[in-house]
Amino acid sequence: QVQLVESGGGLVQAGGSLRLSCAASGRTFTILTMGWFRQAPGKEREFVAGISWNRATTTYADSVKGRFTISRDNARNTVSLQMDSLMSDDTAVYYCAGRPGLQVLTTPVSYDYWGQGTQVTVSS
Repeated sequence: QVQLVESGGGLVQAGGSLRLSCAASGRTFTILTMGWFRQAPGKEREFVAGISWNRATTTYADSVKGRFTISRDNARNTVSLQMDSLMSDDTAVYYCAGRPGLQVLTTPVSYDYWGQGTQVTVSS
């Protein structure tokens, strides 16, 4: 079993930056592909970014390309999301998720493990 705990959310002005972190427990973290998703009020949960367990593949939603960067440290069982040039549309609860295997998939149903979420609010 894997437990995921996000941190780093908060309130930031438009144009600012935040760094989200996700700490994982369990020895299987190194073989999990990890993803970040977000869900705004009244909207479906959507894919933001993902990284394969070997770091060979990273995938981003078009809406965050060039602004967000996903990374992972397998020695520390962490995955991070650096968010720059934040916009009001980025306001949402951000979730860390994990799935076995190498493929970075973009649908929530493809992920087996989820954190509790962290709120990101961007003020305009």
